Amino acid sequence: MASSGRDATAAVEAASSATASTWDRITNWCSDNKVAAWSIAGVTVVAAGGTVYYLSRPPQQAQEADKKAKKDRRKGKKKEGEKGPVEIKPEPKTEPKPAPKPAVVEEQPEELPTVTEDSVGQLSEQERKDYAAKLKAAGNKAYGSKDYNHAINLYGQAILCKADPVFYSNRAACWNAMSNWEKVIEDTTAAINLDNEYVKALNRRANAYEQETRFSEALLDYTASCIIDQFRNENSAQAVERLLKKVAETKAKEIMSGKDKRLPSPTFVSNYLQSFRVKPLPDGLEESTDLEEGSGPWYMRKGLTAIKTRTGEGYAEAAESFDKAIEVDNLDKHEAFAYNMRGTFRYLKGENEAALEDLNKSLELDPSLVQSYVKRASMHLEQSASSAAYILTPDYTDKKEEPGTNLPLTGKRDEAAHDFELATQHNAEDPDIFYHRAQLHFILSEFSLAATDYQKSIDLDSKFIFSHIQLGVTQYKMGSIASSMATFRRCIKNFGDKSDVYNYYGELLLDQQKYQEAVEKFETAVEMERKGVGERGGGMNVLPLINKALALFQWKQDFGAAEELCQKALIIDPECDIAVATMAQLLLQQGKVTDALQYFERAAELSRTEGEIVNALSYAEATRTQLEVQEKYPQLASRLQGMGAGMGGPPPPGMR
Repeated sequence: MASSGRDATAAVEAASSATASTWDRITNWCSDNKVAAWSIAGVTVVAAGGTVYYLSRPPQQAQEADKKAKKDRRKGKKKEGEKGPVEIKPEPKTEPKPAPKPAVVEEQPEELPTVTEDSVGQLSEQERKDYAAKLKAAGNKAYGSKDYNHAINLYGQAILCKADPVFYSNRAACWNAMSNWEKVIEDTTAAINLDNEYVKALNRRANAYEQETRFSEALLDYTASCIIDQFRNENSAQAVERLLKKVAETKAKEIMSGKDKRLPSPTFVSNYLQSFRVKPLPDGLEESTDLEEGSGPWYMRKGLTAIKTRTGEGYAEAAESFDKAIEVDNLDKHEAFAYNMRGTFRYLKGENEAALEDLNKSLELDPSLVQSYVKRASMHLEQSASSAAYILTPDYTDKKEEPGTNLPLTGKRDEAAHDFELATQHNAEDPDIFYHRAQLHFILSEFSLAATDYQKSIDLDSKFIFSHIQLGVTQYKMGSIASSMATFRRCIKNFGDKSDVYNYYGELLLDQQKYQEAVEKFETAVEMERKGVGERGGGMNVLPLINKALALFQWKQDFGAAEELCQKALIIDPECDIAVATMAQLLLQQGKVTDALQYFERAAELSRTEGEIVNALSYAEATRTQLEVQEKYPQLASRLQGMGAGMGGPPPPGMR
């Protein structure tokens, strides 16, 4: 791995300290010539060859002699042994010589060699090495002065002398400062070819790729950089997350633009439709009523009857029948309901704008049709969310493990609340209003309000099983575990013939790591679903199979049994996105990365909205990047294993 000293800026900082050493060089020069000058209390002392010479008497002795001479002159005193008066002249003062100023030695700029493609061949190996070092140092200095073009020229000459990855990376830094992304990519690629674990070059190229909107390539470089650096660089790790989203969003838009609008899996449709209470066929559409074949009412009854099959074919027939009913018209009092049902199936297909138009038309025709308000509120919520993982169905808790489920409700939340208010104004006794409004509170973590609305729904109609189930889940979320378990035990007593009770009760037990009890509940739910299919016909809810698979994996790491259960679910419902995504995760956990990628891509194909596609593609791109990293940097495969982020499968998409 390259050290941080490789960067040009570090060398520039070192070069900038050269002027501070001027005095040191002068001192060394004086020492070498055995001469040093300095001032001590105004007396100059010169040391030469190690001997000290005093050039004047000490100041105190000179001052005493001057005083004595003056006194003698005033008294006319003779010195002993003298014949007559003698004039004593004071010894002339010797002024201290100022210390000589240190000679200023101007540093002469080192002459740089000029290297060309022609001349470099005439240099010896040592000369090339020496020239490369000098040119690099000069390039660093020019870079520090922001003279990028000059630095580029100097680094280029250094490269002629020696193909060093540092030289290429430093030159790329110059191109980077000039926003010449193509040149950055060119030079960093050369550096990486010489040192494929050169983190700075990888990050620099990744940034250039991102600037050029080459997101997949940027993601690969940042991922390799993170693995080499063991995810210690927070900026690089965040870049991986950011690019996963960018890549997924770009591909999701492409998929959505060419995607055929079709119904999601029968499991999904069933769970949405059963979030509304089952009602008998409207007056005039009963089985006993003689309707003209091909008429609007006849198609309405055909569609409502097809829904009861709970199969993919039945739901497709229902959607087509509601389209036909409005097309042929003559619906009379059923027209508002027809728009409601066509809007419902358009919504399920992901045709949100068309669905909203139908629901608006339904309410225009019959403002008292409460169900249209509730469904429109659901649409408002989904439009405000980045993902449809929390669509208002009884099974949304099954998707709580998936990424991207945070629901940033803003403006549309108010519109949803307004629709619920309008619904209550028309019929305050409709339990569906309170059940779905409780769902709104639940996903906003307003659990106390949710519990109140679930209870209100139960008070109005105690036979609707999902109000009881969701009340138990809400109590669990509030931390009232005992109350939650008691609610589910009452559900089993009152709805013991319904598989949904056991399935959701099993989920809460699984969350408490009560694996054996959870598996038992899932098995009971599976058996009830099978029995129900035998009695009523139609399709089977595969969620208990998937939950049992997850429980066995978490409990015993039994991949074989878990895979087998997911395969059974996919045989029953090949388009169940939850089963596909679960299978992908199981394969990834076993290091079957290629197979996992296929399932993640399949999950994206099955996704209903752009948010769901982004969600699935984030996993797919993380998995694809792992494969590319292993192929391009095989030496990093073992590091991925060591970090627990690769061969065993990544945590949420960024593999962090």
